[in-house]
Amino acid sequence: MSTKLFVGNLSFKLTEADMERLFSEHGNVISVAIPTDRDSGRKRGFAFVEMETAAEAESAIQGLNGKDVDGRQLAVNLSKPKTRAY
Repeated sequence: MSTKLFVGNLSFKLTEADMERLFSEHGNVISVAIPTDRDSGRKRGFAFVEMETAAEAESAIQGLNGKDVDGRQLAVNLSKPKTRAY
């Protein structure tokens, strides 16, 4: 099982530090990335969080998927590799 998670439906106010605090309740957080729009610099409303182990990733999914954070319900799933469109 992968340890990288996709987190959708984020509040635009959340920071990487906020995400790390939230996910660290479920284990060791390796990295947090919140992509921004390359033209405007505005956050895009989702993030990638990498946990240390698959068990910690699963714990984060079970504990945080659907949880209300800053007025929005998080969608937490395993991250899928990006596929190229031809």
